[in-house]
Amino acid sequence: MMEWLGFSCLLLGVLLWPSRTQNVVPGTALNCCEGDILLLLDSSGSVSSYEFSRLLHFLSELLLPFSLGRGQVRAGLLQVGTEPHLEFGLDAHSTQPGLQGALHRTRQLQGDTNTEAALRQVQGLLARAGAGDELELPKVLVWLTDGVQPGMVDGPMAELRRAGVSLLAVSTGHGNYQVLQRVVTPPIESHLYFVDIDDISIITEDLREAIIELIRVERLRVVQVSSHSAVLQWRPVLGSNTDFYSFLHYSSVLPGGGEGQPNGGASSGGQYHRRTLPGDASWVELRDLQPDTIYTASLTPNSQSNHDYLNTLSVTFTTQPEVLSPAVVTVTDSGPDRVRVSWGPLQTEHVQRYQIEYGALPSGQVHTVRLHGHQNSTLLTGLEPDTQYLVTVSALYSTGKEKAMSVKACTQEVLPALADLQLTPVGRDAVQVRWWGHDEGLRGYWLNWERGETQSPSRPAFSCLYLPPGSLSTLLTHLAPSSRVCVSPVYRMARGLGLCCTARTQTENTNKEKPWNEWTWEGY
Repeated sequence: MMEWLGFSCLLLGVLLWPSRTQNVVPGTALNCCEGDILLLLDSSGSVSSYEFSRLLHFLSELLLPFSLGRGQVRAGLLQVGTEPHLEFGLDAHSTQPGLQGALHRTRQLQGDTNTEAALRQVQGLLARAGAGDELELPKVLVWLTDGVQPGMVDGPMAELRRAGVSLLAVSTGHGNYQVLQRVVTPPIESHLYFVDIDDISIITEDLREAIIELIRVERLRVVQVSSHSAVLQWRPVLGSNTDFYSFLHYSSVLPGGGEGQPNGGASSGGQYHRRTLPGDASWVELRDLQPDTIYTASLTPNSQSNHDYLNTLSVTFTTQPEVLSPAVVTVTDSGPDRVRVSWGPLQTEHVQRYQIEYGALPSGQVHTVRLHGHQNSTLLTGLEPDTQYLVTVSALYSTGKEKAMSVKACTQEVLPALADLQLTPVGRDAVQVRWWGHDEGLRGYWLNWERGETQSPSRPAFSCLYLPPGSLSTLLTHLAPSSRVCVSPVYRMARGLGLCCTARTQTENTNKEKPWNEWTWEGY
C-alpha cells in the first residue's frame, strides 16, 4: 500500500507542470523565426501514461520561447493512434498561454500505432497551411515516438522531404535506428535523438536550436517605399545594451544611368550613407531619396555578448517614380454660383505655391487665385449658373519646375419654384388647375393627382401629366374625394420646387365658383 502511494505521488509530481516554465523564456528564440512546426506525437498504447506526460512537458518547454502567429511561428499537434487525431492546427494558437493550455489539456489516445495514416494527414495539413502564404515558409515535422513498430513510413516521409519539409525525430526507445536514420533530414547528428524518457529534458536546447536553424528569418525587408523615402524592417537578433547595427545604403543606379560607389565615393552624383543603430532596433526609415532610383542597403549586427558570426543582411529596392502635384484635380460642392476645386497629392516640402485659373467656356474672362503650397482646396464663387468653366491648377516648385492640370467644372442650373397654384371645382369630381411659374430656363410642368376610380379603396390610383412651358392651366376629371394635386416646374437638369393643393369637389364645397389656394410647398 505504501509503495502504491509513493508511486502515485511520483506520478502526480510529473503531471504537475512547473510554473517556472511560464517565466523563463530564452530570448534567443523571440522574434527570430517564421515557419510552421507540426508535432507528430506517438499517443498509442505502447506509450505509458508516464512517458506521455513527460513528452507533453518536453514539448511545452521546447516551444515556450517562440513568438507565435502568422508572420512568426505556427505550431500544431497531431496525435498518432489507431486513427490520427489533430489536437490543434497550425492557426489555432497565436499566444503562448493558449498553446501551453492546449498542451496541458491533451489526453492520450491509446490504441495502435498507425503512423502511416497520420503521415498522410500531415501531407494535407502542411499543403493547406502554405496555400495562402505570399512567401514559401519553412516547414518542420518533429516526430516523437517510442520506436515501437513505426510501420511503413519510408515512402510518406520521402514525399514530405521532396515537398521541402524538414524532418526531425526523437525516440525514447532504442529500436528501429535504421528506419529513423533513413527518414530524418540531414544532418543526422542534430536532427535525430535517442534518449531515455527521464532524461529527455537534456536535449531540449539542442533540438530547439536545430529547429531555429531551419526556420530562422534573416531577411531585410522593404515594407514601404515612395519616391523619396523607404521603410526597412528586420527581425531583431541583438539583445545586449552594448550591441548595435551598422547600417549602410547607397544608390547603385542613379537617374541618367550613373552608378554609385559603395566604398566611399559619390561617383556620378551617387550618395553613400552609413549610420549606427541601437541593438533593439527593428526598422529604419530612409529619407531624401531620389525618385525612380535603385538603392542597395545592408545591415550588419555587431554583438559584444554573442561571439557567433552574424550574417550581414542586404536588400535592393527601387524608389517610386516622382508624382508631381497636381496629379489629380476634382470638383465638388457644385452650386449655381460656386464650385469647390481640390487637388493632390499635397507636397508641402517641394511646392511653393499653387495658382488656380478659371474662366467660362468658350471664351469667358479668366480669373486667377494664388494659394500657399500647403493648401489643396479652394472654393470658387461668383460664377454664372448653368455654365461650364475650364479650371487650371498649376504648381510652382522650389526647383523652378511647374506642373499644371485642367478640368471642366459645371455650375448648377437655377431652379425657380412654382409661383402660385389654384384649384377651382367645375363638376362633381373635376377641378380647373391654374398656376404661375418663371419662364427662364423652363422646359415644362409636371402634374400628378389621385384618381377617383380604383379597384381597391386601400390602394389609391395616381395619375401624372407633362405639359409644355406655355401651359398655365388644365382640367382634371375623375378625381378622388379630397384628392391632392401637385404641380412642379421642369428645367433642363431637374425639377424645381412645386406646390400641392387638396381638391374639393362641388359635393364638398358649398362655394362652387370661388377658387382657393390652400397650398403647401412640395419638392419632388
